[in-house]
Amino acid sequence: MQNKPSPCAWCGRPVAEVSAGRRRRYCRQSCRQRAYEQRRTLAGTSIPGDAVILSAADATAVSDRAFQLRCACEDVATAVDEGAPRDELARMCADLVALARQGERLR
Repeated sequence: MQNKPSPCAWCGRPVAEVSAGRRRRYCRQSCRQRAYEQRRTLAGTSIPGDAVILSAADATAVSDRAFQLRCACEDVATAVDEGAPRDELARMCADLVALARQGERLR
């Protein structure tokens, strides 16, 4: 049985599994660098080290993805209430899963 890949501590994308050694926290070197830069910026401030700081554009993108996910959920609920065919519901559920995966990303 294969474990679900852990999300990148910076961007939320899946992190590739390593066969030996310590488990990776970041999906790419650039994510590792951004996390380091944020830790250095926060050093000596009252902001917790595990705080997630998003730009206004990133926060808007997260909000937009959450809205898209909610709309897709409402569409599925409506389709179920209206007795939509199984293949249409399956397609809608696949879209819902894709939107949820995109919504897991913070940046």
